[in-house]
Amino acid sequence: MNYKTIEDVPIKSRRVLVRADFNVPLDAKGNVADETRLLKTLPTIRSLITRKGRVILMSHLGRPEGKKSPKFSLKAVADRLSKLLKKPVKFVPDCIGAGVKKVTAKMKPGDVALLENLRFHPEEEQNDVKFAKALSSLGDLYVNDAFGAAHRAHASTVGITRFLPAVAGLLLAKEIGYFDRVLENPKRPFVAILGGAKVTDKIKVIENLLLKVDCLVIGGAMAYTFLKARGYRIGNSKFDEEGFETAKRLLEHVKQKNLQLILPQDHVIAETVTVDSKSDTSDVNIPDGWIGVDIGPKTTERFRTIVGKARTVVWNGPLGVFEIEAFSNGTRQIAKALAALKETTTVIGGGETAAAVAKLGLDSQMSHVSTGGGASLEYLEGKKLPGIEALCTSKEVQV
Repeated sequence: MNYKTIEDVPIKSRRVLVRADFNVPLDAKGNVADETRLLKTLPTIRSLITRKGRVILMSHLGRPEGKKSPKFSLKAVADRLSKLLKKPVKFVPDCIGAGVKKVTAKMKPGDVALLENLRFHPEEEQNDVKFAKALSSLGDLYVNDAFGAAHRAHASTVGITRFLPAVAGLLLAKEIGYFDRVLENPKRPFVAILGGAKVTDKIKVIENLLLKVDCLVIGGAMAYTFLKARGYRIGNSKFDEEGFETAKRLLEHVKQKNLQLILPQDHVIAETVTVDSKSDTSDVNIPDGWIGVDIGPKTTERFRTIVGKARTVVWNGPLGVFEIEAFSNGTRQIAKALAALKETTTVIGGGETAAAVAKLGLDSQMSHVSTGGGASLEYLEGKKLPGIEALCTSKEVQV
């Protein structure tokens, strides 16, 4: 892919406009509850500071629907970044306008500022040309380090590249590097693990991965639709009626092409998906009145054996209701199995899978944990992400 990174261009004294992904959860007091995405962006920010750039950060937070709301302010992120960087991060209470220009114009080399939530302006999600141009007027160079927003064609990810030379940050380049490596030149055996609820949400991922992997493992709620398509009883388990015919078609395709698609052979089942629910295990057929909530012990061992032989593993989607301790064993055991693989490239999709691995304290033992749930899913589909494509067609960087 033909794009430059911050390591390829001069930074000193330039106003560097960085699109980060600071869409983080806030607690009841309005403080940052999970700083993972902040930590992942620090290498880019620190590199720009060290090289005497004037660093202007921008991001969205939540879904304020184009209106200003204290609930979605990035002020708490600026405060947390100040502590992480051990230097002041100036919070700017808007992202465009004369007041913003005035503040950023006073910045000195090595200074850092964070603009207010981009989505307080409806023009951001509309990829409005005037809004993109207004943003671009704040910088000399644009850096996209927001993989989690790279699948969105917004003003701050695509529109702005019409007006500024654009390069990738270190995090974005790392994300692209890992996904390209596993999809284009994986060490084999190559195993993909897919969880999640709906077949329809991941149909394109399944179709694309079936062409590339040596074995596709399916767990989570999505597995019950496939099991029903194979004629098994799934009790009251989650069922994707819309994706049922698709599941049957995929299974027939797998059979005809002699592909490896592995489904659960036993389950942890519960009467309700609650902490205090009565639970049990069952074989592949789930009794009426019961809900599948996790893969069972035989399936867990089988999945562990499969990944234990792999040289490349991509995992997107938990294998059970991991938020409830009693239903988290399958996800936990597979995460531990991956963490123990020292010669295997292990790439974890963002969203719930990344949250599960982090909750287990195993994220640092994976080759790569993505910061983008939706973006990683679309990359696995084989889609071209607009925020990345825009870097390849932006104005030429003057060296």
